Amino acid sequence: MPSDHAPPHLHYLMAHQVWARVEGDGTATVGITQLGIRLGGEVYMCRAKRVGTDVAQGGTIAVVELSKSVVAVKSPVSGTVMAVNELLEEQPEHIHLDPWGRGWIARLRLSDFKSDRSALITGDAVAPAMAHQAWLHRLELVPATTPATKK
Repeated sequence: MPSDHAPPHLHYLMAHQVWARVEGDGTATVGITQLGIRLGGEVYMCRAKRVGTDVAQGGTIAVVELSKSVVAVKSPVSGTVMAVNELLEEQPEHIHLDPWGRGWIARLRLSDFKSDRSALITGDAVAPAMAHQAWLHRLELVPATTPATKK
């Protein structure tokens, strides 16, 4: 399983363990953090909102089926769904295997990123905020790299 290292260049809605990669063209790609996946359990199915659907920050962007429950995935940003990751329809394991890359859920045309930004964490604030979330749930974060301990 990949590390829980959360890339600092992404924008995170910590309460819902989701991320947004904001592009310069007014769009954002969104997904679930590795910590969010660990908290929820293995994803067996992911169904994103349809293209053309408007989603508010904190509103449902997708539904995932876990081993014992169905959970709404919240959007870190407001916008209109432009594309969904069709790979996840047949291979939802990409959410686990590559949450920051091929495991993305949807792409949105941003509608009010200026307002959304105040609820998001990015940059140097990400690592301590993620560590705090892990601590709240009594999980140990896996370091991004493991130092060599050979003597």
